[in-house]
Amino acid sequence: MTVSAVVEDGVLVVTLDDGKMNAINHDLLDGLHDALDRAVDEAGAVCLRGNDRALSAGFDLSVMTGPPDGMRALVTAGAEWIMRLYLHPQPTVVAVTGHALAAGALVLLACDTRIAADGPSKIGLNEVAIGLALPAFASELALARLSKRYLTRATVQAEVFDPAGAMAAGYVDRIADDCVADALAEAKRLSELRRGAYARTKRSIRKPMVEHVLQFLDHDLAELIIER
Repeated sequence: MTVSAVVEDGVLVVTLDDGKMNAINHDLLDGLHDALDRAVDEAGAVCLRGNDRALSAGFDLSVMTGPPDGMRALVTAGAEWIMRLYLHPQPTVVAVTGHALAAGALVLLACDTRIAADGPSKIGLNEVAIGLALPAFASELALARLSKRYLTRATVQAEVFDPAGAMAAGYVDRIADDCVADALAEAKRLSELRRGAYARTKRSIRKPMVEHVLQFLDHDLAELIIER
């Protein structure tokens, strides 16, 4: 199973593990939607984690290099889930267990708190480097979460960072020897905040951007191509 979820100490721990680089495809997205549904009913916070190799290296390349309609359908589905994660009413914490590239890096930007392992991971929006203009929904997340000093380097110039550089750029909040344990503890701490106040404050800050992105998502992705 690529996505598994278990409640630990009031936190829904969601693990992505396809045995490889956790490519984002429709099956994985279905599992992630189910996890967010479960979190609201069974937990007070969400903690995402990957395997030892990666949180995710992005959208499934077999789809992204296939027919344009399939590529756009996958990116649309991914954007919708990422926007849902960004607006999720509960605290969301991610343990960056390995590489987080392209859409994997967008997952970091959509989570409230990001804790990276101290290792040789590569983190960043490398779309331009592979011939893909950054979609507007991704640009909006970058504008909202990344340091302005690093914005051009991280988006237009597709720079990829190690964990220390990713922290400076704004992809992660801190680095830990055991990022999974640290992320779970942080999710537990945040779950003890007043839930209604947390959800309403997050919504008031983020909902206008999310509504704008979703309103124009089809137009944004209509001409999405990878330049070869």
